[in-house]
Amino acid sequence: MDVQIKVGLQGHQTKMVEKKDTAKSFGSGLAEVFATPALVALMELTAYTSIESLLPPGYSTVGIQINVQHKKASLPGAIITCKSEVTHIDGKKIFFNLMAWDENGEIGSAEHIRYLINSEEFVQKLAKK
Repeated sequence: MDVQIKVGLQGHQTKMVEKKDTAKSFGSGLAEVFATPALVALMELTAYTSIESLLPPGYSTVGIQINVQHKKASLPGAIITCKSEVTHIDGKKIFFNLMAWDENGEIGSAEHIRYLINSEEFVQKLAKK
């Protein structure tokens, strides 16, 4: 299996906070601000998409760990940008640092690990359980 992922590889995603992204909509709180689960989803998307095109056909990654700090609230309409960087590769584990910010500065950071899988074998194992 030939994986072209290198330490230092970066990815970026940008999204506008919508009502569906708020803590109130997620059920993670009552505030109409960007929800921590929405931040985590954006971070995973950023990491995942930064490496997916470099994987062999039939392979993907799944998130297995994330340690996130949601440091500041963002209102609906805010533009959130997320950046990922590959920091380490250990066998099938790919390690990332992530940062997210809006127009007013940093809103969150995380350390994240994704695991390389053969997509078909992964689903077949789950179906057997």
